[in-house]
Amino acid sequence: MFGETTAYSSFSVDDLDAARDFYGDRLGLTVEVNGTGDMRMMFLTLPGGARVFVYPKENHTPASHTILNFEVDDVGRAVDDLIARGVTFERYPEFEADDKGVVRPGEGEHEDGGPAGIAWFTDPAGNVIAVMQTD
Repeated sequence: MFGETTAYSSFSVDDLDAARDFYGDRLGLTVEVNGTGDMRMMFLTLPGGARVFVYPKENHTPASHTILNFEVDDVGRAVDDLIARGVTFERYPEFEADDKGVVRPGEGEHEDGGPAGIAWFTDPAGNVIAVMQTD
């Protein structure tokens, strides 16, 4: 039924201007802001052309899951680049991370199809984003 339609994911933020600056300037994504007043909205264009709808929500609560995952060739280099752009990485007590915040698989785990390394950070609204190396 939906095989021929356009679809996109969405998430909310509490400050659309801060989100525009973060996703456009810090992450380097194409950002398009439309509308005025209470009807302002934003689209992110991801590598490959997929679009994500971002909308302001006065009583925004950050998602309790990762909202975006960016695959990279070298997670360590990506983390270094993001840190240089002012991004701070999250650390979760259930995952052992290196000094940059990158979680690497245990012995034999990556061969099962999991990531070779993953690190998480948040946008200004507290939504979680991941950068991961899959091979």
